[in-house]
Amino acid sequence: MRRVIPAFLLACAGFVIGTPVDAQTKPADDSVYQAFGQKAGLQALMEDFFDRLKADARTAPFFKDTNRANLVEQLTEQLCQESGGPCVYKGAPMDKVHRDLDIRKQDFNALVEVLQTSMDAKGVPFRAQNAMLARLAPMHRDIITR
Repeated sequence: MRRVIPAFLLACAGFVIGTPVDAQTKPADDSVYQAFGQKAGLQALMEDFFDRLKADARTAPFFKDTNRANLVEQLTEQLCQESGGPCVYKGAPMDKVHRDLDIRKQDFNALVEVLQTSMDAKGVPFRAQNAMLARLAPMHRDIITR
């Protein structure tokens, strides 16, 4: 049975990817960063995640013209920062990136499901997965556009 974490966490906390960098606060510790295998682990995860996004019929249309290397790099930096690592995400604000993409809640939830599949495939502990999802959840407000 697939976990029903995405919608619940996202609804409660408010994917990543939302407030301006200077308004974000770094987590108090780096235990989530460590559980994900530090930056190398996060990069491997994001490479797997991108491939799965392209292969999933629900998410593929959103990524058909995406530069793989650039997105993997940006997501790695973002998750590194969000997990308490030493990185600083310098990419565009999520609301600007997603403004014209017509993303619905079901599209966002599909992306989170794909992320969970990648985390499972990479052996990320369930507790660390939940901690990361909780940190990413507030970004849904800037990503869901309809």
